[in-house]
Amino acid sequence: MAILIKSAVEIEKMRISGIALRKVHEAVRATVRVGATTMDLERAAVAKIKELGAIAAFKGYHGYPAALCTSVNSEVIHGIPHEHGHLRDGDIVSVDCGVVVDGYYSDCAVTYPVGNISPSVAKLLRVTEASLYAAIKKAVVGGRLFDISHAVQSMCEAEGYGVVREFVGHGIGKSMHEDPQLPNFGDAGKGPRLKAGMVLAIEPMINAGKPDVKVLEDGWTAVTVDGSMSAHFEHTVAITKDGPVILTR
Repeated sequence: MAILIKSAVEIEKMRISGIALRKVHEAVRATVRVGATTMDLERAAVAKIKELGAIAAFKGYHGYPAALCTSVNSEVIHGIPHEHGHLRDGDIVSVDCGVVVDGYYSDCAVTYPVGNISPSVAKLLRVTEASLYAAIKKAVVGGRLFDISHAVQSMCEAEGYGVVREFVGHGIGKSMHEDPQLPNFGDAGKGPRLKAGMVLAIEPMINAGKPDVKVLEDGWTAVTVDGSMSAHFEHTVAITKDGPVILTR
């Protein structure tokens, strides 16, 4: 495993990429409403990416057909935007997006509520997002990689949620996916030592029910096996001597 260390100049370039990505998410968030389609979200993202002069990181990646992954309700990740099926009151939609600016990638996911969601679903979103920030706090020089993983697992499993095993976070930089792989489960104190200059995409994927997932016939969309709701939150985070820095805030 070769974990690439970024210079301060590279981290600043990734921060600029992250700022652009936040603007894309803001455009998408403004489009999330009852009656919208996931293709409406895709169009909003594509227009904003073009306006910013960025490149959509996902489109064409291993043949993926869109700029966004839009995963609704029991869809975990990699849902493909489409025109059919309008978002309904009480739905949730996880929007995962990456952009490239000046050769550097940023990656960020948010699960948005549609209209009025139930208290149980609101709690799933709240706990999943909280687990992301608990994990980010562990992204410190001298720590271990699985300290980050354990922070997600311990918080979410304490609430009875299923932590997805098949998909993981990752290093990021001049490529979308770099070493190391970063699972959302594991024992604290294990894994590679964390060093200043590492940049990680930390991304809890948490199911309201069991952790098991399956991929649909489209070859992309992963769904919960038990049909339970799933939430996904992600930030691109730099490890620095002064602590973790969220580049996609």
